[in-house]
Amino acid sequence: MEVKKLFFITFILGSVVVSAQQKVKSTGADTKQIKKNERREKINQMIKQEEEGALIFQKQGAFGFKFNTDNWSMFYEHGKYKTITKTNLWWLEFGERKHPKEEKVPTLSASQGFLTISSYIYGKQNNFYYLKAGLGQQVLIGGKGNKNGVAVSAIYGGGLSAGLLKPYYIEIQNPGTNKREEIKYTDNPTLFLDPSVIIGKAGIGKGFNEISFVPGAHARAALRFDYGRYNEVLSAMEVGVNAEYYSKSMPILLLNPEKKFFFNAYIALVFGKRK
Repeated sequence: MEVKKLFFITFILGSVVVSAQQKVKSTGADTKQIKKNERREKINQMIKQEEEGALIFQKQGAFGFKFNTDNWSMFYEHGKYKTITKTNLWWLEFGERKHPKEEKVPTLSASQGFLTISSYIYGKQNNFYYLKAGLGQQVLIGGKGNKNGVAVSAIYGGGLSAGLLKPYYIEIQNPGTNKREEIKYTDNPTLFLDPSVIIGKAGIGKGFNEISFVPGAHARAALRFDYGRYNEVLSAMEVGVNAEYYSKSMPILLLNPEKKFFFNAYIALVFGKRK
């Protein structure tokens, strides 16, 4: 009798254990299936959003070249996806600004029996370079509609600017010594502005060891037209405006007013990738 009871209890306990194990396995399988279904649904939703024109990605990196109304610049931009329509951006930009009244003056001189053709910018006191670091957002206005469409986004933001002034050197024939010299404006203002002694501009590297720094701030607003065939590729044209303000007036061209505030418009070509 005792043996039968022991066998019965053992059978019941074994059944309970097996049932519990099956439930655990079933629960684990169900959890995995739920997660798998959720991933599949998320992917399907992203595919649907892409087909409807949304730009779906986690981050993007892009390089661009700007054709500004006052010269040129190039930039790197990094974006991080925030929502379907918003992307947080940061960027670095380097360029050169010219005064609108700058004009190249051609020159012809003789050296060691050879004629040399050169040019210079009369009255140019400094080359004005700048380095900008900024933060902003890209907001999707209109999706692509299909993979061959164009996505339109608004971009805005601002940040810090570093104005870099490099003295502009010219080469002259000094009438006092009858020797060729490379001078900047502060070396000899009279000879610097005397066209009769100017041979041309100095070497391209002259003055880089004398660059002075002027701090400032900038703001940017633009529309970007992304015509890339696939969302993974960023190929766009951008049209926008820049505004910059510096802590002191920037001397670029002599005999003209110096300014702290600068405003320009630009067209940019932008290329990059999304992940």
